[in-house]
Amino acid sequence: MSEGRGGVRGLWSRLYRGETAFDFVGKRWRWFLLSAVVIVVGSVSLGVKGLNFGIEFKGGTSWQVVAPNVSVSQARSAVGSVGVPDPTITVLGGKTLDVEANVNSGSAAQQAQVKQAVTNKLASVAHVQPSQVSINDVGPTWGHEITTKAEYALLAFFLAIAFYITLRFEWKMAVAAIVAVIHDILITAGIYSLSGLQVTPATVVAFLTILGYSLYDTIVVFDRVQENTKGLASTGRLTYTDMVNLSMNQTLMRSINTSFVALLPILSILVIGAQFLGAKPLQEFGLALFIGLASGAYSSIFIASPLLAMMKEREGRYATIRQRLSARGEAMTLLTPAAAAAARGGGSQQGALVRAGSGAGRGSRGGQAGGDGTTVTGDGGTPREDGVVAESTDGAGQRPAPTPAGRPRPSSTRGRPSARRSSPRPRKKGKRR
Repeated sequence: MSEGRGGVRGLWSRLYRGETAFDFVGKRWRWFLLSAVVIVVGSVSLGVKGLNFGIEFKGGTSWQVVAPNVSVSQARSAVGSVGVPDPTITVLGGKTLDVEANVNSGSAAQQAQVKQAVTNKLASVAHVQPSQVSINDVGPTWGHEITTKAEYALLAFFLAIAFYITLRFEWKMAVAAIVAVIHDILITAGIYSLSGLQVTPATVVAFLTILGYSLYDTIVVFDRVQENTKGLASTGRLTYTDMVNLSMNQTLMRSINTSFVALLPILSILVIGAQFLGAKPLQEFGLALFIGLASGAYSSIFIASPLLAMMKEREGRYATIRQRLSARGEAMTLLTPAAAAAARGGGSQQGALVRAGSGAGRGSRGGQAGGDGTTVTGDGGTPREDGVVAESTDGAGQRPAPTPAGRPRPSSTRGRPSARRSSPRPRKKGKRR
C-alpha cells in the first residue's frame, strides 16, 4: 500500500513539475476502441429502447400534493391500482409528491375518469381533500418546439465553431474538434438511454451547455500545439506527433485542474442538492452536465488531439520529417515539458535541442542516459543539472567539426581578434628634426 501511495505521489509531483512524457498519440487505438465500444452499445440502446422523454415531450398529466409522510412506493401502489401504467414519481423539496403519467388514451370521458381516480387515490394516501391535489395537463406540442429549436441551435453551434477554429487555427483542427463534440453527444445520449434517465427541458439545456465545456480543453491543447509547431518543430528534428504529445503533456495538469474544479460543484448539486435536500429537478440538469464534462475532458485528450496528429502526419512536410528521422533511428522523441522549456531557454543562443523520455534517441552515437531513464543525444553534448544532455551546436545550427586527437581546438576563429595580444613596444626617444 505504501508503494502505491508513493507511486501516486510521484505521479502528481511529476505532473506539477512538468516531468511527464506520456505517449497519448502512440496509444490512440486504445482510446478509439474504448470510445467505439461505448458509442456502439449506446447506439444499440437508442435504437431498441430510445430515450425516456418526460411529459413535456410526449404529453401527459402531472399531479402534485403535499404528502411528507408518503413514500414513493406507497404512491406508486396507489396510482397503479387505478390502472395508470408506468407513472414517474418524485419527491420535491422533501414533502411534495409529484406524479407524472400519460393518460391520454381513450375518449375524453375516459381520460377525465382516470384523472379523477388518480386524484382521489393521492388525496386518500396523503390524508387531504381532493381539491388540494393540483392537476396540470401538458401537450406534446411544446416539447416538439423545444426539440426543433435545440436542433437549430446545435446546427448553428457547429457552423460557428467550424468557422472560428478554421479562421483561428486551420480546418483540420476544426474537423478534429467537431468530431470530439459529436463523440461527447453520442456518449451522453447513450448513457441516458442505457440508464433510462428521464429527458426533460432541463436536460436539453444542460445538453447544449456541455458543448462549450467540451471545446474548452480542446482549444487549449490546439493553441499549445500551434505554438510548439512554430517553435521546436521548425528545427525539423521533431515530428508532428512529437509536438502533439508534448503539447498534451504541457496542458495535462491544467486540464485535470479545470475539469476537477468544474465537476466539483456539479457533484455538490447531485449529491447534496438532489439527494439530501430533495431538489430532484436539479438532478436532471446536473447529471447531464456531469456526463458531458467528463466526456469532454476525455475527448479533448484522447480523441481530438490524436485525430489531429493522424491528419497532419499525412502532409508532405511532416511525412518527410518522419521518414528522415526514421532513417536516423530518431522516429520517436518524447519530450517532457521541463525538457522543452530547457531547450527553448538555450536554443535561441546555443541552438540546443533536448531529447528526452523514450530511449529512442541517438544513444549509439555517443548518447547518455539520464538518471530518470531519459535518453539524450551525445555528440559532444554537455550534461545539465537535470540529467539531460544538450546537443551543442554553433551559431549557424551546425555541430563544430571534430579536432584531431591530441591537438587542442584553436581559441579564436577567422575574422575574430585573438584573445592574446602582445604589449605595444615603447617608443624610442630621439631628436626632433
